[in-house]
Amino acid sequence: MNEMEKIAKETAEKLGVKFTFYPENSRPTGIPVCEKQFEGVTDDGCNTFFRFLFKGTGYIGAIEGVSQTEKNYAALLPSYIESFTEKETELSKTEYLKRILRGECSSLGVYKYAAKFSVRGAKCFTIVLRVPKMMKETLAVVEQYGGNSLDTVVQMSEEECVLVKYIDNTENEYQSAVDYAEFLAQSLKEELGIDVTAGVGSTVHDIKDVAHSYSRAENALRYADTFGGNGSRGNVYSYREFILVKMLEDISENKLTEYLADITDDSSREIFENEEMLVTAEEFLRSSLNVSETSRNLYMHRNTLLYRLDKIEKATGLNIRLFSDAVSFRVLTLIHRLLGK
Repeated sequence: MNEMEKIAKETAEKLGVKFTFYPENSRPTGIPVCEKQFEGVTDDGCNTFFRFLFKGTGYIGAIEGVSQTEKNYAALLPSYIESFTEKETELSKTEYLKRILRGECSSLGVYKYAAKFSVRGAKCFTIVLRVPKMMKETLAVVEQYGGNSLDTVVQMSEEECVLVKYIDNTENEYQSAVDYAEFLAQSLKEELGIDVTAGVGSTVHDIKDVAHSYSRAENALRYADTFGGNGSRGNVYSYREFILVKMLEDISENKLTEYLADITDDSSREIFENEEMLVTAEEFLRSSLNVSETSRNLYMHRNTLLYRLDKIEKATGLNIRLFSDAVSFRVLTLIHRLLGK
């Protein structure tokens, strides 16, 4: 019996009711299931249903009966169940925030954190830093360079830490979150001599949504590992760079395979399976379709580059010197990598 099952059993015994539950977006058998979408509390004439959150997972609870008593229980039980996870106030600020970032803190716990540390309604974003060594020193430097007293850095693992950076509307020193992340990465390089990789999450309007920003920053690093990023930013990647990847990732593998089969043939597949050609093409795209800049960045003779671009056009039918064809080629490359072909 898991923790949630124990809570349900104890709750049913204390209240003298029949109480069952199941994860949202599932259809279990053998217990009452609500057949409609709802918010708050509803019933089906036999059972009263309510929604609740436990350790970051959403559930539907069902109490047998539809009287006012059952409805009152249904209104009060979400907070009661969440209270079983409320050990956050005994944690340090960083441990408390770590739970929030991981989505392990209840909504009530997040509210208490926001009130305790005076961050209610404060806009913020996250920067995930992959640190190859000297984590303790890295944390000290990040804390030193935090421009806002609310900023908090949290160590998430041996090689990863997260800065929750709050936005002060009176500060205009940095144009964007990515701009600040670049400054931070450069500061760590100068202070400690280490190269960190940074993922930048979205800006959120309240600490209750910071887990969403953290997830996006983590995804930016994950996508960068697979697809690479904007070379002009060094090792700093924003989730915004990978919106197209996220859109394609949401499409089923069967559909992506179908798209690839419709658009490519044997000769074009040879290009997408040739890492040397892909590196050349992707550097050309990163260099804004500039032949001279690409040649310099790849230490490649201009004629060799032009030969490869011509070969790509002949095999795929796409002249990536043209913006529209370059976009199409990029999409095909992403699909190919997503499918692991």
